[in-house]
This record gives sequence, C-alpha cells and structure tokens, in this order.
Amino acid sequence: MFDRMEKLGPLKDRLESLGDKIIEGPGTTDTTVTFHPAMIAAKKMEKKIHDQLEESGANKQLRHTSFEMSLFGTGIMKGPFAVDKEYPNWDEESGEYDPLIKTVPSTSHVSIWNFYPDPDAYNMDEAEYVVERHRMTRSQMRGLKSRPFFREESIDDAIRMGESYDKKYWEQDMEDDATNTASPERYEVLEFWGYVDTEILEANGVPIPKELKDTEQVNVNAWICNGKVLRLVLNPFKPTRIPYYAVPYELNPYSFFGVGIAENMDDTQTLMNGFMRLAIDNAALSGNLIIEVDETNLVPGQDLSVYPGKIFRRQGGAPGQGIFGTKFPNVAGENMQLFDKARVLADESTGFPSFAHGQTGVSGVGRTASGISMLMSAANGSIRNVVKNVDDYLIGPLGRAFFAFNMQFNFDKSIKGDLEVKASGTESLMANEVRSQRLMQFIGVASTPTLQPFVKSDYIIREIAKSMDLDPDKVTNSLSDAAIQAEILKKFAQPPAAPPVPEGAPQGPPMPETPGAPGSAPGQAGVSVSDTTGAGGGNIGTGTAPIPGEQGFTGT
Repeated sequence: MFDRMEKLGPLKDRLESLGDKIIEGPGTTDTTVTFHPAMIAAKKMEKKIHDQLEESGANKQLRHTSFEMSLFGTGIMKGPFAVDKEYPNWDEESGEYDPLIKTVPSTSHVSIWNFYPDPDAYNMDEAEYVVERHRMTRSQMRGLKSRPFFREESIDDAIRMGESYDKKYWEQDMEDDATNTASPERYEVLEFWGYVDTEILEANGVPIPKELKDTEQVNVNAWICNGKVLRLVLNPFKPTRIPYYAVPYELNPYSFFGVGIAENMDDTQTLMNGFMRLAIDNAALSGNLIIEVDETNLVPGQDLSVYPGKIFRRQGGAPGQGIFGTKFPNVAGENMQLFDKARVLADESTGFPSFAHGQTGVSGVGRTASGISMLMSAANGSIRNVVKNVDDYLIGPLGRAFFAFNMQFNFDKSIKGDLEVKASGTESLMANEVRSQRLMQFIGVASTPTLQPFVKSDYIIREIAKSMDLDPDKVTNSLSDAAIQAEILKKFAQPPAAPPVPEGAPQGPPMPETPGAPGSAPGQAGVSVSDTTGAGGGNIGTGTAPIPGEQGFTGT
C-alpha cells in the first residue's frame, strides 16, 4: 500500500482516502479511472519553467542569441541563475512603496565576442572551461557585493585601482566612430567556469567538502578584476555543469563555432555586389553624353559649358561639325540578369529561398496556393536542421538545466518527479492551421465505429486546442471529468416527464393523427422515427433498434 501511494507523486494527498481501491496498471472496467502522476508532474513542471522563462525576459535574450547565431554562426546563452527580482507593491494602509523581493531563475545572452571557450573543444560537452568577459560600470561593480559569496574587500580594492577595460580592435571596427580609440571608463571583469586542481583551491582558502577531498580537481566559478579574486566558489549546480550553451546555425563538426548565413553566401554575395556595381557604373555612364568639341570650327573665347538652349558660334566657312555627342550603350539590364542569377545561387547556398521571406512575382508552380505551399514545405527542409540544432544545443540543455534547478532549489513537491526533458521545436514548424486541419481530417476518418476503439480522442482534442493557441487544461476535460460531463448532458437531453393525471380527472379527447407530421413516417401517422421497436417508423431497414449493451436489448 505504501509503495502504491508513493508512486502517485503529486496525487498522493488527494487520493490517500481511497486506500486499497488504488490498483497499479491500466483500467479494466468502465467504472475505473486511470491516473498518470508522472504526466501531471511533467505538465506542472513545464508550466513552471514557461513561467520562469517569461518572468526573466528570456524571449528578448533568445532573440539576441538567434541574431548572432544567424549572422556569425554561433549564439551563446547562459543560465539559469538565481537573481533577486523586485515586484512593485504599495502598502494599502500607509500608501508607502513596499516592494516584494523574490528569488527567480534568470537567463542571459552572451555576445560571441565576449565568450572564450576551451580552444580544443568541439562543443560545450567537451569544454574543460570557459571564460566570459564583462564590461562593468562602477555601480555594477559595487552591486556585486549584494550577490552571494562575493568578497567585498577585493571588490573595493579593484575599484580603487581604477578602470581597466581595454577596447579591442574588433570593438572599434564594429562602432560607427572607428577613429575613437580612447578606452571607456569601465572595468574589465573575467568570469571563469571550469576545473581547477584541489591543491590550488586549498592554497587560496577555499574549503573543500569531505566527499571531494580525494579528488584531484573540482569544478569552480571564479571572478577576477584588476588581479583581484572577487569570487571563488565550488560549482553550486547538481549535477555539475558549465552554465553556457553554444548553439550553431549550421554544425561544423571540426570546430566549436558553427557556420552562419553570412558565411554560406559569402561568395555569391561577392558576385552580387560586383554585378550591382557594374550595373550602377554603366547606368551612370550611359545616362549622360560625352561632349567632343572641335575648337577650330568655333569662334575663340566662348564658354564651353553645356546647358539647354546653349548657342555656340561657329567660324564662318569652316567645314565639318564642331560639336559631337557620344552616348555609351546601356548594358545595366544584362548586369542585373547576372545579379538575379547570383541571387538564385545565394538561395541555393543558404538553403533559404527568397520567396520564403516575402519575394513577390513567383511564377510557375508558386502561382497557386497548393504550389506555394509545396515550395514552402520544401524550403522548410533546411530550416528544420537549424531548428534541430537549436533543440539539441540550446532548448534541450537549457530545459534540463531549468529542470535540475527546480529539482534542487524549488520546494514545490507537486512539480517533482522522474522526468525527461524533450525539446519539440521541429514540431512547431508545421503551421497551426495545417496541423489543426490534419487533426480534424483524422477525426473524420477515425469516426467510423470500427476505428473508434483505436483512437485516442482525448489526445487529439488536446492537440487541436494547442494548434489553436488555447490552453488544453482549461478547454478540455480529463477522462474522468468527461464521463461526469457526459452523464450531466444525458440528463439535460432527456425530455421532461409529463405530470401525473389525478385519479378521477376527466380525460380529454384523443389527439387526431396528422399524416405527414414532423417526426412521423410517410403513410404512418403518429409513428415516431426514433421508435426503438425495430421498425423505426419506416418500411426500410431496422430503424434504431438497441445494440448489445444498451437498455432494451433482448439478446441477453
């Protein structure tokens, strides 16, 4: 009994009163209700993680990561970390501002220019360490004192030593004013995550737990500024992990960093730039005349500038023409044709066709709705690989990190369980409209009595709600709730019973039978089509005779 109750997980408190009525395994009768404690815990954990991501502004950080992933080939995310978030609150009696401080997990984007991974690693799983470069103000440096395990004396010493941030060459190139070489008044802080020998930690006064005394190295987190150690602690996460996630746009198996759109279309972009430059130069040259003047045929001392209505005076009796206009041929059209050809090559090199991001004038197959749908589905092939990389290298590891964070630091028992994180980003590539249509078509096909026993109707209904951007927990019922709802609807569907006639009351005349009345069969006045005697009010078929299992069936 104890084992069965423990397996119920978050349902244990609610179902403890049932006692021995709880049986492990699927339901075998119509009166049993099957509970899935792991599924309930998984849904609550998923909802919790979604709330935490939204609360920490992860959407904005993910957009920054996606931008660098597409442009440079690799995007970096970091987290989750426990931070104190301030919620505005005013006291009802005094009206004073009394904010609520709550510790929440948070994520952040790390620029690829400030991220220095293990140079010998091909991915984050192989990385022995990573270093992140921070650019902090004096106020941000002092704000580190309020964070746990930061050394206040070391922070004060680093601040007194003055600003130490050194602007790198690539930072000047990315700025609009590349000539400004002055170093900003900022502090350069290095954050280290990785393995360090146990002897070095003990020499620096870091206490080593008893269970790690025999290990040669441990994973630590260290912050350094101006040669001062601001923080040096053991990695607090269980299981031990480096909280950085590097996601490639296109995987390069021989390098830590991936390949982005810009690198894929580098050669074709060079061709497009060349053809466009040729077209512009030719258009500028052919858009005007080159004037040739024979001064021997003109009167000396004239102004040779040309404008509409200009009059040139010629020498009397001089043979030949004195002014000539040369027009160069316009070949910009041929150059633009080559530009369009290079653009097609760019579509092929990136795997992302132009019509997928709004190009108009698509001809051929793309002129019809089904044709453009087919082209878009084919174009999603390369995008699926990109989304799969995001699932494997970012969403999946980040989801597992949030799951481990909640298992370690969250005290809500209803969300905990032996769960596995699954990233399903590729499933979202199918448009919700198309997905809901296919689900409706499947319901139509499976609505026949022979196929209904093989269909999981509750799952299909929930998926239809998801495809319509609705919360399935709010708009659908569980199996037990659906059975209760069906019984309620049956009671509402039954016609109200006629009031009993008192004994001795005068009976009225019988109602005349009207041929062809609604609900009657032709030629049989007053016979209801819903008659369950077998005839059904008609002369063809068996009507609505009771089937086995229904009330009124006489086979048993």
